[in-house]
Amino acid sequence: MNASGKLSHASLQQAAQWYVRLQDQQGCARSRQLWQAWLGLSPEHAAAWDYVERVSQRFMPLAAEPHGAERALRSSRRQTLKTLLVLCSGTALAWGAWRETALPQWVGGWTADYTTASGEIRDALLADGSRVWLNALSALDVRFDDRQRLVHLRFGEVLIDTATDLRPFLMDTEHGRLRALGTRFSVLQNTHDTLLNVYEGRVEVRTANHQHTRIIETGQQALFTRDGFNTTSRASATREAWSRGVLLADNLPLGQLIGELDRYRPGHLGCDPAIVHLPVMGSFPLTDSEHALRLLEAALPIRVEKLMPWWVTVGPKPTAI
Repeated sequence: MNASGKLSHASLQQAAQWYVRLQDQQGCARSRQLWQAWLGLSPEHAAAWDYVERVSQRFMPLAAEPHGAERALRSSRRQTLKTLLVLCSGTALAWGAWRETALPQWVGGWTADYTTASGEIRDALLADGSRVWLNALSALDVRFDDRQRLVHLRFGEVLIDTATDLRPFLMDTEHGRLRALGTRFSVLQNTHDTLLNVYEGRVEVRTANHQHTRIIETGQQALFTRDGFNTTSRASATREAWSRGVLLADNLPLGQLIGELDRYRPGHLGCDPAIVHLPVMGSFPLTDSEHALRLLEAALPIRVEKLMPWWVTVGPKPTAI
């Protein structure tokens, strides 16, 4: 099984193909018998079918309208978090490895000071003059007082340009506390670790177990957990460019790029394991994932297959015979 909901790409594709086949043949008895046989072959088949059915059912009312599903994909940038959960709660298991968060946490995000939905990038000016950009599917709390400026990233990703102030600027994630030292930096909170990129100034990081502290300098990237630091390397321009609606790829694995695009559209966007390691170079629009997919298809030996408007898969291009 892969990271997308712990269901294999093959099982998900087979389930989607069965869904389309049964819809097209309007319940043909023979097809239903074959489908039932496939369903009973393994528990994973049943789980994949349940996933496909839940995703598809949330788009069925839109499919009845002319261009309804396509309109939903185009307008996803401005959805509220509540709309995201209505349309995509059935896809919560397939939001990618960095989003393997239980649905109750997303519901809890409704109460955060700043939240974003699928496809939405939000920027805000804080009371101290600091500017923050919140990436899609993220939630942030702000707690300023006379002693300190504290923000808490509940989940997702944020880019921060801190303002000059005598009070320290602190950020909490599940894996530690960050202290900005005159800084522009981004933070991506995954399930098991936090990724920090520093673009200006420095950031001091103390892990959640209070046993490790490190200062990350300008131009550096650090990955840390509650118990320590995993890696330190060169800062990634990709983790800043999204604030401008751009996905930069500099030898980025295709599977990772598809995972990024998946944040900006409802429904299912999958990638065949056979091509997840293909290196990608270029710049892609996050606000128009359909165009981004066309660019990828033109540049790489891949094929974008759309079984349904809300079920899209990127696979290897068939070899000519």
